Amino acid sequence: MRIALFYQPNISFAGRFLRGFLLIACLLWTSISIAQSSLKLPFFDDFSTATGRPGLDQPDAARWKSGSGVYINNTMGINQPTVNIASFDGLKANGRPYVQNNPLAQGYTDTLASLPINLDGLSAADSVYLSFYWQAKGLGELPDPGDSLSRQAGDSLTLQFLDRTGKWRTVWAIVGGIVNNNFFQVFIPVRNVNYFHTGFAFRFRSFGRESGPFDTWNLDYIYLNRGRSVNDKFVKDVAMRQALTPFLKRYTAMPLSQYKVNPAKETADSVTTDINNLFNNFNFTTFHFTVRDEVSGRVVQDDPQTNSVLIASLSSQRKIVKPAPVMSFGSATRASLRYKVDLLTTDDQNPSILGVNLRQNDTISAVAVLDNYYAYDDGTWEYAQQIRQREQIAVRFILNKPDAISGIRACIVPFTTNQTGQPFVINVYSNRAGRPGSTIYQQSFASQYPASRNGFVDFTFTKSVSVKDTFYVGYQQISNSDTTLLRLGFDKSSPFGAQIFYNGGSNWEQNLTSASLNVQGAFMLRPVMGARPDTIVTAIPEPEPLALLRTYPNPTPGLIRWDDPHLTRLDVMSSSGRLLLTLEPSRGQQTLDLSYLPDGLYLIRLFADKRAVVQKMIIQH
Repeated sequence: MRIALFYQPNISFAGRFLRGFLLIACLLWTSISIAQSSLKLPFFDDFSTATGRPGLDQPDAARWKSGSGVYINNTMGINQPTVNIASFDGLKANGRPYVQNNPLAQGYTDTLASLPINLDGLSAADSVYLSFYWQAKGLGELPDPGDSLSRQAGDSLTLQFLDRTGKWRTVWAIVGGIVNNNFFQVFIPVRNVNYFHTGFAFRFRSFGRESGPFDTWNLDYIYLNRGRSVNDKFVKDVAMRQALTPFLKRYTAMPLSQYKVNPAKETADSVTTDINNLFNNFNFTTFHFTVRDEVSGRVVQDDPQTNSVLIASLSSQRKIVKPAPVMSFGSATRASLRYKVDLLTTDDQNPSILGVNLRQNDTISAVAVLDNYYAYDDGTWEYAQQIRQREQIAVRFILNKPDAISGIRACIVPFTTNQTGQPFVINVYSNRAGRPGSTIYQQSFASQYPASRNGFVDFTFTKSVSVKDTFYVGYQQISNSDTTLLRLGFDKSSPFGAQIFYNGGSNWEQNLTSASLNVQGAFMLRPVMGARPDTIVTAIPEPEPLALLRTYPNPTPGLIRWDDPHLTRLDVMSSSGRLLLTLEPSRGQQTLDLSYLPDGLYLIRLFADKRAVVQKMIIQH
């Protein structure tokens, strides 16, 4: 066998010299370009400069590589050092799982990687350290420690450094299973000679389930600089921390038309947050509270605090402000009240991190929307709640004047299996002695995922529903397969958990007062108000005169019952009105088996004593 060689022309010494010179020049130019484009020390980020759009905010492009998948927010952590954190889980930046339809898929998920940092010319003697705070779980899901018997790898968070050969080297890692609500500070020295180059970088990577918002890790206050040590733990920084409580007394958002009926009644008596002193010495602070309507641009409240308040070293302090009712909106149909607390400290005079303005974390804000819907959530979910077959969830809303519901706005969270198109039912209930009463309206929808994390999808009713005083909105699962359970976003930080009601099959029980359901927070389920002409369904007042002429249970696996012994005829129809069955009960008959019908929504028409009632019924096997 002959081996064919590529033809190589004769190259003169001068040609070889020129080629070598050009190669060296190219390498030198590349090195200089990397050095010029690399970041310089110090590197600092506490994620406080995010725009306040959790689910849309991305890590600062001036410090971090794009495509990280991490979630910038201020709600997933517990007692974070400063406002906003970076959270890692099994969801991509768009809020969808890395892997769908494989619930146990496990691998690397989110990665937060710095841009190149120029460490050229430094050495171990320069005492370069990277510090950060980390927390496992927070308000998310606890990372698992792994199982040697099943050979299931433990969930982990890893820190890696990029050396001069382009290889990522692990310098720190933590495995799941730690149950602790604290943030822990870590110091990692940069000593290896291979790290001192123009393209040094570091990255955090999470490893865990790839099929949903599982295995949560939180990071905050990342700081890389020279001249540090493991004792360099205290920074002269007083920062905002916890999210502001709601501006409204009973909701986080409500229709402007309902707010204007009694602004004083609907405005909270106070708004609270807290500040955190990261320095091992006391400090004095003042603050400034403002409220601005982002729709009109008008400042509706401007309250500076004049008295300085002492905050002790390494401690947090609660701040309370007094919002004023907004009495005038002119001809506006909506408003968006941005309420903000600006902390006034001496952080900008801090000599410990030259080039970093630590006043960037001295501001915190939230928005109270006055538009056409009600909400109890703050627009972010920390996890998702699910219900099973025959269970019902309902949320209570109390009006200031009669109105109409045109649909609901919901945030469905993607877990494990893609449930796009799966049917579920929305119910509107009347009020009966402070609990959900009869079903005023019921409509089936196909589930949809929002376009982004924390996004909402509108599910519009075929007909608007007239309501007054108090009404309830809830949902039901039609399918009973575990892989198809609907997960609705749940805001764990909401103070309005008492507005949730649960029905496990027969009775309605109020959340936080019952062992059946005792969870703090709010479902991301928002009724959209406002009637469309000629499409009004009027609620039947309690008690219903025909309440005894009905079948039950509802939902049912197929067997239905009725109590009225005078029932003369029963028609079973599809949701479109097509007649499927007519029954004239024999003497004493008070049951009917419909288990042969597939899961779905049906209409039951009952006749007795010159009365006729049409009832909606759900079959769930």
